Amino acid sequence: MFSHLPSLQLLLLNSNSFTVIRDDAFAGLFHLEYLFIEGNKIETISRNAFRGLRDLTHLSLANNHIKALPRDVFSDLDSLIELDLRGNKFECDCKAKWLYLWLKMTNSTVSDVLCIGPPEYQEKKLNDVTSFDYECTTTDFVVHQTLPYQSVSVDTFNSKNDVYVAIAQPSMENCMVLEWDHIEMNFRSYDNITGQSIVGCKAILIDSQVFVVVAQLFGGSHIYKYDENWTKFVKFQDIEVSRISKPNDIELFQIDDETFFVIADSSKAGLSTVYKWNSKGFYSYQSLHEWFRDTDAEFVDIDGKSHLILSSRSQVPIILQWNKSSKKFVPHGDIPNMEDVLAVKSFRMQNALYLSLTRFIGDSRVMKWNGKQFVEIQALPSRGAMTLQPFSFKDNHYLALGSDYTFSQIYQWDKEKQLFKKFKEIYVQAPRSFTAVSTDRRDFFFASSFKGKTKIFEHIIVDLSL
Repeated sequence: MFSHLPSLQLLLLNSNSFTVIRDDAFAGLFHLEYLFIEGNKIETISRNAFRGLRDLTHLSLANNHIKALPRDVFSDLDSLIELDLRGNKFECDCKAKWLYLWLKMTNSTVSDVLCIGPPEYQEKKLNDVTSFDYECTTTDFVVHQTLPYQSVSVDTFNSKNDVYVAIAQPSMENCMVLEWDHIEMNFRSYDNITGQSIVGCKAILIDSQVFVVVAQLFGGSHIYKYDENWTKFVKFQDIEVSRISKPNDIELFQIDDETFFVIADSSKAGLSTVYKWNSKGFYSYQSLHEWFRDTDAEFVDIDGKSHLILSSRSQVPIILQWNKSSKKFVPHGDIPNMEDVLAVKSFRMQNALYLSLTRFIGDSRVMKWNGKQFVEIQALPSRGAMTLQPFSFKDNHYLALGSDYTFSQIYQWDKEKQLFKKFKEIYVQAPRSFTAVSTDRRDFFFASSFKGKTKIFEHIIVDLSL
């Protein structure tokens, strides 16, 4: 349009009816110094509208209908001294974050940029907006890797600066151990522990030794130890069949620098049992109770004291407290009105203690410790749920609710409302566990699937200002 006027230095386009300034609108005006486009109806300016105007010193876009400017629209204006944006009403949301940062950096003199929204910033200056740091990012979960097999539980452990994952695969009769590949940036097969109807693989690290408790539905359970010479896991000891016949969960914990694990047994004749390390191996230390078909065991520190919470098919969850003199767990209470809980998990947010209680029928629950007891803060509809798993990445707190009948639901903690809100649906066939794994400054969670493929999701930060 202006290419035949290369020596033009001043251009006035005031009081017209322009609504758009397109890319390269001023192409060829290499020596333009003053550009006034005032009193028009401009709403849209393209990213490269001012490309090539390296000599421009004064630009006025005053008294238009501009609500937003594309990122870096002024990047070619090397000589800019003065910019007039008065008489426009900007939306001071995340899309204006770049302009906010540019105003702080530029050497040009810029008129006040007034906000028309959001409501809390109406009639304020863009310079005074304070929410960009935390409101202009969100998070998401994207599939990073799909493992071509079914699984029921996933455990993670660190050894010698590497991250490993142990996956129980009942149909393949395997406990598959994966390691993080720092070059390929994915999880690859490392070792295979074979067994029958494996339902749990739990890693235990003692000094520099790595053990894996392999829980089996039939034929007893076993403990394997990593052998440096063989660079694989070899059988270390058996767990007596008489006590554990239908293991449902393995929970690892420490009390007074001693290492224990408990296996929750879900058969009618089963005995949920605590095992203790005695420097040579693990031996049965305390049987907790029988005939209750226990579904899960969770070790919880409540006000500095060690507790176990056992959930069962046939009664409400019971709370056992560690007695320091007898060095055994003793009954301490229960969680009323919560029959038929499949799993109980504990987690902390802002130093407060919470529980998530999974139910297959009815609502699952989130409860909070109030100094005397656990009180319900939220009920989550959970028909067909086998797991309600809390996990956190930095200051982002989530609950993953797995469903056998529909999409699994990820909830995110809302600090203001002090509740979990729906965040994202993911599809996993018959999910049985969700496990957070972090490595190389990246965050993942594994979703095990009893009927389909095991999926690894990556937790990513999304910049809304782009």
